[in-house]
Amino acid sequence: MADEMKPASGDSAGLSNGLVSHGDYKTMRVYETARSLHPGAVKDLLSLGVCERCIFRLVAVESFDSDFSSVSTSTLRIWLESGDDETGLPESSCSRICIVCLGILQFVFSDAKQTLVKSDCSSDYVARITDLVKQDGHEFDSFGLEVSVPSTITENERAVLSYLKGKYSNEAWLQSEKNSVKDALKVLVLDPLKTLLGAKSDSSSFHIRLTYSKTLDEAQGVSETTHERKKRKTDEENGSNSTPENSFEKVYEPCILSVHCNKMPIFFSGRYFKYSRNVSQTRWIIDDERMGEASVEEIIGGNILPACLGDSYKFHAAGREDIDVRMLGSGRPFLIEVQNSRQCPSQKSLTEIEEKINNSEKKLVGVKDLRFIGSQCWAMMREGESEKQKQYAALVWISRSLEEKDFNSISSLKELKILQKTPIRVLHRRSPLERERTIHWMKVEKIKGNSHYFLLHLCTQAGTYIKEFVHGDLGRTTPNMGSILGCRAEIIQLDVTDVKMGDS
Repeated sequence: MADEMKPASGDSAGLSNGLVSHGDYKTMRVYETARSLHPGAVKDLLSLGVCERCIFRLVAVESFDSDFSSVSTSTLRIWLESGDDETGLPESSCSRICIVCLGILQFVFSDAKQTLVKSDCSSDYVARITDLVKQDGHEFDSFGLEVSVPSTITENERAVLSYLKGKYSNEAWLQSEKNSVKDALKVLVLDPLKTLLGAKSDSSSFHIRLTYSKTLDEAQGVSETTHERKKRKTDEENGSNSTPENSFEKVYEPCILSVHCNKMPIFFSGRYFKYSRNVSQTRWIIDDERMGEASVEEIIGGNILPACLGDSYKFHAAGREDIDVRMLGSGRPFLIEVQNSRQCPSQKSLTEIEEKINNSEKKLVGVKDLRFIGSQCWAMMREGESEKQKQYAALVWISRSLEEKDFNSISSLKELKILQKTPIRVLHRRSPLERERTIHWMKVEKIKGNSHYFLLHLCTQAGTYIKEFVHGDLGRTTPNMGSILGCRAEIIQLDVTDVKMGDS
């Protein structure tokens, strides 16, 4: 029967029984591979309920490649059965779910609505995947493909191979490396997927993940018992050649397929200003009650996220100020990290976002230099964190009148070293440490009409607690403004006037 089905040399028309001409090299190659398979092993695997493509994976000496994607399942079945002089297998064995790949390489699955989906070859299957990817709305010119499958596949394949090794131990094809179901699916679908998506495949920041999972009922209802699992492993270790019908988990339903698209985070940098003393840097909720009128994080991130069509965002800043401290001067550097963005807004769109924030009626927050930035942003932020200097303007009250000599005594202090224990106000959330910090310079500005108040301008090392430097924090910061002036000192208001990064 095998000889009768081989196409004659030079045929160019389609042949019967699903065969095609010599002119289709890929199809002829698959056909010839089918004819070379061990007939006894093929018959055994078909009887067990192993699908056509898994038979090629497990029995063929040649590697499993994309040529197998263009031949339909029904044609593969005809070729495999035609090598046996006996009558073909019952129809029921042709239509059931593969015990090894659980239908994955048969292109059979249940969708999110539990609807059974069948495709005879890769082109129909890939068309469905392409539609789902395009529905997610991502912009991309390359992608990475990931596949996740249930552990049952590995266990069942191990049982089937153990059976084959017990029965056909001397066959060369058993010694060849086998493509996993995950790798085989990638081989079958990657090229047509690239064509339909119009994109190349590489280590892209955009990933398409095909996740196959079993139904809950199946996982709970037909899993092998502990005794059965131990017996199967013992049989495998002993090289048992008994029919493995009780050695693998029975399969009645195909896997559920979900398609997830995800893009690696993209980043936007800029500098922000905070004009209100009732706006926190990040969203601040205590006992379900919002602290402050708004947050810098929400105002900026809430405007950028819709422009990216992303899932969520994270806000990162070079340091932070208290809710009652304004951020003025040149602004504080920040990053917005957008998760799974569908698009990247143009610089024109970012400029419009800037204008929208800056022209808002309440004018709580301002932004400048908003732009898209690459992955080098983290190195810049970390370098800036360690090297930056910060400048402040503090409204200070002292218990005595400010004297002329105080101007000189304060301004003459350069590169002043101070020791600061963790402030009492943050001990509940920070470790009790003692840190040395540097006050680079200070100068005093008079306030007309009241000699007990003055503006203190100072430039400090990053991480200096300014409020505690002024009032001393019950002696936990030394020296402090009170000890320098020999009187009690309190801070009334504080503004950040500049944040100088390492490259500023």
